[in-house]
Parts: sequence; C-alpha cells; structure tokens
Amino acid sequence: MPSPSLFEKSSPFSGVYFMLMVNRMQMLYFFIIMPRHLVHPYMIMGIMAVGILSQVNLMLLSKWFSSNFSVQGYQGFVQLLGERTVRVFAFLGLFLILLRITVMTLGFVEIAHQYIFPSMTSNWLILSIFIVCFYLASQGMENTIRFVVIAFLSTIWMVIIYYSFFFPPIASMHDLYPLMPPEWSAISWKGLLLVWSSLSGVEFLVCLTPWLRPKQKMLKYLTIANTISVLEYLVLFISSLLFFSSNYLVKTKYPVLDMVRYLQFPAYERIDIVLISVHLFVLVFVNSIFILLFYGATRILLGKGVQQTTRMGFAASFIIILVSILIVNQWFWKSGEEQNIWLNLQIGVGAFTYLLVPAFLLVATKLKGRFKV
Repeated sequence: MPSPSLFEKSSPFSGVYFMLMVNRMQMLYFFIIMPRHLVHPYMIMGIMAVGILSQVNLMLLSKWFSSNFSVQGYQGFVQLLGERTVRVFAFLGLFLILLRITVMTLGFVEIAHQYIFPSMTSNWLILSIFIVCFYLASQGMENTIRFVVIAFLSTIWMVIIYYSFFFPPIASMHDLYPLMPPEWSAISWKGLLLVWSSLSGVEFLVCLTPWLRPKQKMLKYLTIANTISVLEYLVLFISSLLFFSSNYLVKTKYPVLDMVRYLQFPAYERIDIVLISVHLFVLVFVNSIFILLFYGATRILLGKGVQQTTRMGFAASFIIILVSILIVNQWFWKSGEEQNIWLNLQIGVGAFTYLLVPAFLLVATKLKGRFKV
C-alpha cells in the first residue's frame, strides 16, 4: 500500500530518464497496428514528415521544462493559470488519462488473448495486469520512474529482429514504390493522424517536471527519444511492406506480430509470445505512471493538492480506473464497430492534446511574463 510520501521527491532525475520515458510512451500498442493503417509505401515519407513536426512540438515542450513554473509542480501551475483553472484542467485530465489507460490496456489484452491465452477470460487478464500496476504505482512516483530502465532494456532489442525481414527471398524493391503519393485519400490522412497520435503521451510529462533535475537541456533528450521512435516506426513499416506488400498488408490485423511467427529459432519457435510478454513491461510502466497522475489530478480537483497522500485515496482512484476498464471491456469493447470507435476516439484525442498542450503552456508562460513586466 502507498505511504504518505507517495509523491516524495528525494533526488531529481537526469534527462536520460525522461528520454527513456518519452521513447517507450511512443512505442505503446499503436505501433503494432500502425502498418495496417498506413499500407502505402509513400507513407514512409509521411512517417518522416510527422516525425519532423513532432520534433517542432517537442521544441515547444522543452521551453516549458526550462521555465521557472515547471520546477514548482502544482504550485507552478497555480501561479501560471490560477487555482480554479488548474482544477478545471485536472477534471478534464481525469477523462483523458482514463481513456488512454482503457484503450491501451484493452488493446494489449485483446492481443494477449488472441496469441497467448485464447481460452482465458479477458477480465482475468485485465485484473492480473492491474495487480502488477497497483504494486508498482504504490511504490511511489520515484520508484515508478526508475522502472523505465527495465521497460526500455526489456523491449528496445525487439526492433533488431525486424531487420531480417529487409532481405527475405520474396521481397522486392518494387514493394517500396511509389515513394511520392499519386493522390491523397481520407485513408492516407487517417494514417498520418495515427502516426501523430502514436507519438503523443509525452505531453503528460509536464506534470513530472518536479522530479527532473533543474537546468538541463531537455531538448537534446527529447530529440533523441523522438528520433529513436521514428526510426522504430520506419523499420517496422518497411519490414511489413517487404514481407506482406501493400496488397496483403491491409488484410492482416497485427502485421508486426504476424511477421515474427514466420521466424524460426533453434531454441524457441513462438517468438511472438516473447515479444508480447516483454511488451507488458512497457504497459505496466506507463499505466503505473498514469494511475499516479490520475490520483494526483483527483486530489487537485478535491482541493487537496498540497496535502499528504493517503492509502484510501490512492486505493479509491485505482478501483475507479479498474472498474471503468472492466465495464468498457464487458459491454463496450467488442469486435467490430464499437472497438473502432474507441480506437478512433483515442487517436483523435491523443493527437489533439499532443498538439495543444505544448503550445498552450508556451503561450501562457510568455503572457504571464509579459503581464509581470
């Protein structure tokens, strides 16, 4: 159970930790379904273009990390926006966090149910995952942030496997043409929106700046994280094109996982099970961070932002999240139209918040500084 020092800040973290956090948040679930929604070879250029736009967005976000308001945490937001406005944003943040946890968790549970535990009830999978999340989050924000090292080292090696698909016997360079689109369609725009939304989640890290060592050049770390993520997207998409080609890529639901089922290793054949299992480390880490943020936003909404955390409050926030996900899974997360609605909702919301939050904080900081003068 959590201690009263759940959000204790005993020692600040270097930018390396935030770099790892940004990268793993950008490699959560959506990268598994991304190739199926991109399909066309010219979306290689689309991934690169969106990556550049993301870099511009991260440049704006780095301004916030270097501001005097960011290091003060909750009090900094109050000084910048006012207490009432902060409570309004905390209320909105509850729904945004809950939506992201729900979609990412249920998406992963569906994959695990299909590839590993086809006879197991999905509710038990959800409960098993959240027991681990509860334990990690209950160790406090500092220990949860440290867990990103395990999550990163457990999963970064996966992309190396896909280089073997660059030279299969049936592959042809013609599968990578055309690189320039002959025409744009609604599907192409949706694919770019998916890539942009996949890079989101970073905007929630503005709440963790009190744990960041001050006076660091965060733009350097954010740039490295964003570059690694974009390169991983490119490797996965290009290997999918070379393996399936555009004609068959759209017909597979999880191309990133279906590809590795054709790989044969002397010691182990079902490498896809290994990939899904190690990806659980990232899901547990990200969910634990968002569970703590959900609890923090609830405390702010109730006017207890500067008070000590309580075990009952943390447990209540966790139960709300767990029950909400179980309800969505039982009655609303079904194969077909309902599931597409949830995915599309998260894609749209994630893209919107990733675009809005850095620009809003930068403008608010500049205006506050001008008014103080």
